[in-house]
Parts: sequence; C-alpha cells; structure tokens
Amino acid sequence: MIENKTTEFKREYLDDIKYAVIAFANSDGGKLYIGINDDGSVLGVENTDDTMLRLTNMIRDAVRPDVTMFVDCDIEVMDGKNIVVLTVQRGTARPYYLYSKGVRPEGVYVRQGASSVPASETAILNMIKETSGDCYEDARSINQQLTFDKTAAYFKRKKVEFGEAQKRTLNLISQDGTYSNLGMLLSDQCVHTIKMAVFDGSKKSTFRDRQELTGSLLEQLEEAYSYIDKFNHIRAEFEGLDRIDKRDYPPEALREALLNAIVHRDYAISGPTLISIFDDRIEIVTIGGLVRGISFDDIMLGVSVLRNKHLANVFYRLRLIEAYGTGMLKINECYNDFEVKPKIEATNNAFKITLPNTNYRGEVPLPRNRRKPSPKK
Repeated sequence: MIENKTTEFKREYLDDIKYAVIAFANSDGGKLYIGINDDGSVLGVENTDDTMLRLTNMIRDAVRPDVTMFVDCDIEVMDGKNIVVLTVQRGTARPYYLYSKGVRPEGVYVRQGASSVPASETAILNMIKETSGDCYEDARSINQQLTFDKTAAYFKRKKVEFGEAQKRTLNLISQDGTYSNLGMLLSDQCVHTIKMAVFDGSKKSTFRDRQELTGSLLEQLEEAYSYIDKFNHIRAEFEGLDRIDKRDYPPEALREALLNAIVHRDYAISGPTLISIFDDRIEIVTIGGLVRGISFDDIMLGVSVLRNKHLANVFYRLRLIEAYGTGMLKINECYNDFEVKPKIEATNNAFKITLPNTNYRGEVPLPRNRRKPSPKK
C-alpha cells in the first residue's frame, strides 16, 4: 500500500485529517487509514472507539455542507493490529469547505497526487456550477459569512416574517443548509452595486454629482429611488386661477423602471447597474439582455420570462411588484398624456430604459424682434 490520490496514511488521529476529508469529498473520494506510517508500515490504534468518536465529531463540526452521509468509519485488522479506516465518497454538494474559512481557497481542498491542497477560485466556481446548474440565484454563494440586518428591517416594516424558515422557503438557504447566491444578493455583503451620476445638460461631459450604492438589493432599491427623487423636480403651471404641479418624471414610471433593473438583471455577469440623470432624461442601463426565447416585441406586449424567479418572488411577497410582465406596459401608460415617450433598447448583453423629462423644454430661442442685429459689413 502506498499513498496516492485516493489513499492517505496517518500515524494517529490529528486535527488536520479534516483537510483530507474535504479533499476526498471534492475530488474522486478515497480512504484515510489511521494507524499506518507514511511508508506503509502498520502501527495500529489502541483506542479505536475514542478515535472513531473524535473523527465523526470533527467531521460533523468542521465541514460544510454536511458530508456525513458520504463518510463511513470502520475498523480493519492489518498485521494483527486494529486500524481505523475512514472511507469518503465524492459528494454531491461540492464544494465542501472548512466551516471556519468559508467557500474560499483557504477553506476548500482538493486532491493533487498524494496531497490535499487548496482549490483555485476557478476550481471552486466550476464545482459550484457542476452541482448547482446554470441558475445563478440557486448556486451556492462563495461568501457564507452573510448578515441580513437591512433586509430583516425591510421585512419588518412590511410586516412579513423573515426567520430561518422563511429564508429556506424563499430559497436564500439551500437544501444543504448553505446560503445561495439569492441569499448573497439580499445580504449586507451583496457584491453587486448601482452607480448613479448626475450630469449638466444632456451630455456626459460635466458631472454634478455621483454615488455608488452597496449593500442588500432592497437597501439599494430604496436609496436609488430616494436619490432619483431629489432630482425629480416639480414644475408649476397655471390654468386660470388653478395651480397645477407636474413632476419631471412620473413617479410610477421611475418605480417600475428601477424595479425592472434590479429584478431582471443578469447577476452572473459582474458590473454595476448604471443610472444617469440628465436635464432632459434619465437612462437606466442593466447587464443582461433578453432571456433566451423572448423577443423585444414580446417584452413590449407584456410577456415575461423571469431570469431571477426567486428574487422576483421575494419582491412579490413584499408587494413591490404586483404581477409579472406589467412593468413595460405601466411605464408606457405613464406617458400616455405626453408628447415625449420612453425609449427601450436591448442588446445581447444589456437592457436600457430612457425616461424623458416631461417638463424639459430645451433652450427657448429669443423672439425675432429681440434678436441681436447682425453686424454691418
């Protein structure tokens, strides 16, 4: 017997056995023999019951997700001595990792020859894709040290329960007990952001203000709407003796455009959502084009195929969206009484909504009798 990719020897029980357990579960499985020297000579184990108990407790406490169903501990007799044999099968919830380190290279191990070594980030992502499929929000989050302070506060304001059971029902926590990418999106540690900028005039030449929003998507949603609302000015007009106040942008159109940008973007692609505010318009650009099988005309008719169905369900539970597929229709209806109309554009990898400022009149030319005379020749 020699050590190789599926075999490892230990003279005695040591805490670093957990690295081999994780590596075997993430690779092709293997056997770990306790009571055998590195050269293959048999030493034996005096107290097999105590060793087996320590092994099973360590595996249960140190490894995530639960790998115990793929582990079997037994006693074999070699050269008349008792040997503890730990058999580890390849797990179905890869990557397995150290609870204290998380889903990072320092917490995820794989077999390389006869050694257990940290996995690369690429290898970790490949394992997640293998076991979770192509659905981003269902995949296991790289970061498992997540907190939900802002989201919990939002649920409380909406009078919706947000306990452990609800996190599982809403798919923030997967069946194996780990946080999903949906959990990451709604956590305080969300890696995706919204970048906002205000420009002078109608070109991206001079910045007046800029801001980047971070944190839970629900927190970003609230902050983005508040930020835009500061620039949604009121214009007063008079009809006879009556004063009529008109907003630059219909609030319902802004709300629907912002919700669309957050619910329907492709979070598998890194990069921020961009919101640009000009004197004459607001542009909202999100990553992720049309879902496969859906055309631009379908979207305009109200057809909706959800890219992030669990995220949409959370927003539905919070009464942020009423029904699927009505966003574009509502935005257009908000401009029914105006000459200017929203503009919606889509490419393979991006979606852009432009909301015109209904109060914008541009530069008004001077009356003919007040124009400056041309210089005499």
